[in-house]
Amino acid sequence: MRARNQGITATDVAKLATPKSVQNAANDKMNGSNFGGNTYTDHGRAREPVIAAWVLENYGIEPSTTLFHAADHRRHLATPDGVGTDARTLELSEIKTTNKAWRSIPRSYMRQVWWQQYVLGADRTLLVWEQHRDFVPIRSEPECRWIERDEDQIAILVGYANQLIDVLNAMATRAQQARA
Repeated sequence: MRARNQGITATDVAKLATPKSVQNAANDKMNGSNFGGNTYTDHGRAREPVIAAWVLENYGIEPSTTLFHAADHRRHLATPDGVGTDARTLELSEIKTTNKAWRSIPRSYMRQVWWQQYVLGADRTLLVWEQHRDFVPIRSEPECRWIERDEDQIAILVGYANQLIDVLNAMATRAQQARA
């Protein structure tokens, strides 16, 4: 947790879509978020190992809880749900549970996926989601879709993440000066 708090994670980047969102994310990181989870996050945590086993069996992507950092920036962090390789490329998996049908993949999840691809140098990610009704899966198998790397979107996210680091550094400096 300490390492995650010092850097910018895929969870942080998922919220970065505007300059205002950068300031909000900085405030959350400096002051702590008041979100500690709920029945939906508990359900997701409980289902993730089951879904990860399905991903391993069907796609050969190993479950992972490892925290990685980008080669060129140690504060750019990601913890994908799965890491694997095919004959040529590094592949990731990201697992979600939802009580809603998706017409398209939510944009915040796309940002998470692209960030993880950037941090690890992956070419694509298998986004896997399981829809439930009252916390009971509605299908026998989860749904999934490959998400290809998008350099333009990654560049935007890296820019926002670097802005967030700059804001956090400025906030820390002001806090140190106030204590002095």
